[in-house]
Amino acid sequence: MTFTRAALIASAVLLAGCGKVADLKPATGQSLPVKPLMAKTTPTPAQLLTPPAYAAPERVDELMKKSQPREPDEFDLPPPSGGVAPALPAGADPQPAAADTGPVTPK
Repeated sequence: MTFTRAALIASAVLLAGCGKVADLKPATGQSLPVKPLMAKTTPTPAQLLTPPAYAAPERVDELMKKSQPREPDEFDLPPPSGGVAPALPAGADPQPAAADTGPVTPK
């Protein structure tokens, strides 16, 4: 029982030490990334860690308030002649499929 209690206390102390918050700094002997070519200044660590606006776009959850008919769509056309396959272009002779279609043997 004492081992379990001691392990629980030790894990609580270690976990409490993980929550320290401090300013970010480059590692010893390292510098911040170089200034981008078109930038006026070198970005700070806070600027580098801030995601741009396009990384989390706003969501549009606009509900329909009342039912409205759709506007007519000029491209919403029924299939031609009730779904029959279109005819071949003028002057094209239909060619029968070759009868020698079979498995290919490697050479």
